[in-house]
Amino acid sequence: MKFPSLSAPELLAFAVRFFPFLKWWPMVDRRTLRADALAGLTGAAVVLPQGVAFATIAGLPPEYGLYAAMVPAVIAALFGSSWHLVSGPTTAISIVIYSTMSGIAVPGTPEYIQLVLMMTFLTGIFQLAMGLARMGALVNFISHTVVLGFTAGAGLLIMSTQLPHFLGIPMPRGISFAETLQLTVAGLDQINWYVASVGTLTLLVGVFVRRRYRRLPYMIVAMIAGTLYTAALGLIPQLDARGQIETVKALSGIFPQFTAPDFSLEALRKTASIAVAITMLGLTEAVSIARAIAVRSEQRIDGNQEFIGQGLSNIAGSFFSAYASSGSFNRSGVNYEAGARTPLAAVLASVFLLLIVLLVAPLVQFLPVPAMAGILFLVAGGLIDVAQIRNIIRTSLPESIVLGITLLATLFVQLEFAIYAGILLSLMLYLKRTSHPVILDVKPDPEEGSYHYSADTGLPDCPQLKCVRINGSLFFGAVDHVQQVLQQYGERTPQKHLLIVASGINFVDVAGAEMLAHEAKRRRRAGGGLYFYRIKDEVIRLLQQGGYMRDIGEDHVFAVKRPALATIYPKLDTATCRECRLRIFRDCQNSLPDGSLRADAAKHDNKETP
Repeated sequence: MKFPSLSAPELLAFAVRFFPFLKWWPMVDRRTLRADALAGLTGAAVVLPQGVAFATIAGLPPEYGLYAAMVPAVIAALFGSSWHLVSGPTTAISIVIYSTMSGIAVPGTPEYIQLVLMMTFLTGIFQLAMGLARMGALVNFISHTVVLGFTAGAGLLIMSTQLPHFLGIPMPRGISFAETLQLTVAGLDQINWYVASVGTLTLLVGVFVRRRYRRLPYMIVAMIAGTLYTAALGLIPQLDARGQIETVKALSGIFPQFTAPDFSLEALRKTASIAVAITMLGLTEAVSIARAIAVRSEQRIDGNQEFIGQGLSNIAGSFFSAYASSGSFNRSGVNYEAGARTPLAAVLASVFLLLIVLLVAPLVQFLPVPAMAGILFLVAGGLIDVAQIRNIIRTSLPESIVLGITLLATLFVQLEFAIYAGILLSLMLYLKRTSHPVILDVKPDPEEGSYHYSADTGLPDCPQLKCVRINGSLFFGAVDHVQQVLQQYGERTPQKHLLIVASGINFVDVAGAEMLAHEAKRRRRAGGGLYFYRIKDEVIRLLQQGGYMRDIGEDHVFAVKRPALATIYPKLDTATCRECRLRIFRDCQNSLPDGSLRADAAKHDNKETP
């Protein structure tokens, strides 16, 4: 058996399909390596406090957030299409994991960790399968409004989960958003002011540094400030603050440990539905962030390849103690702004993170829990885009409803349901809009030599010929509305002929084609006709292949700049035209449909004859 021989470029293109890093690897040189190393070091400094914070949100030991920023980031960089996207733990995924998995197992326990790793493995399998099936366009169905509402809700949820640690009010774990607010209000007299002062100072320092010194890692500065303040409180005997401020547990491991997920059927049953929700959320985050940065970097993003990269990263991460990861907006933005030239920057960031953790791991045990709560308040506040929310509320009522329902579902219902509800509602509103295509009354542009039809000419309707423009696709969901409108023309008025300016019809399915054929036959029986001007080639092809053009008539379809009225006018009733004084068409100014001159036109000609 002989295999076809491939040229060197063809062989490279074939290899790049399976190993995308072969496309950018030849670009690596001393100059790009220096830029990528600097960007990687910056990214490692940023993810250190984030990883610990996000693991806390997810109900996992702190080191698991750092594990999620190591191996998955390397795999996603090598097998994704974006040169600047950096994967790792994210706020939204962390809060979804905690809210869904905490009802199955106690957070932080070995059982909980095993189930999270199994869920991560399934998430990777689902993402990889969607990428191989070329389903990258699916993330387009998750609207920006849904993501905005979900992330805002996630931000408020994070704040609610950290209120007990921020204020020092004892509360049971796993309670709902409403119960947390209720217990907080009821327990205001139990606030530990030492704990609250640490959280508040950390929060204020973080906000100040982020606004005034943008180049500094504000989370690290805020953590250091909170830790030093706690140490200072402990040195004052009169305050008796020592022992009242809890600290974060020491990291039990620095290197990602090889651990297989729990592949039992029971674990599969418990985590499969959660993995589906995180799959869609993770892919939406990754592709949206990659595209947003690609607009600035002028790079082309392959959504399907991003699916594959994210899937492989989560599959690999599940075997190295990493929970579900996705594209991180903060890290990706920092990576681009720091001058990263290739995805090698994300790889180096993981290496630098490991080295940094080796140095600071012993110091994590001195980090106060209220200081961590203050850091998470900063993270949560960044998720609530007030300007975008205000703009949506001001701009669109339907989008505001989607935003509100997604936000409320995030706060008061299960998080995965909030994602599904937002997607479903967005699709319903989209289908409602597309099922009612805009149908405009139009008239021929009176300007000499113009082939256009306009809705603002101010001309009255012709008694026999109705001209309309349809802006929207004719698919099964829109057929009933369009058919009702078209049938009204000719029932209320004697307009037996109908000309459709079809330049706005991008797509017609079988139901739409059958409706047009039925309308053409109905008008022909009434003595009129259905005509099309500027219909697209794809629509004509479908009408011809299905045999619908036989009912419509090939001669009833007019191409661009082909005068449709010159063909339709002779088919109108001459007696009606003789009595008409509107004469909105150039063709009916001087002559009648049968070709004879109008009486007033003939008198005008006789006066000019010598």
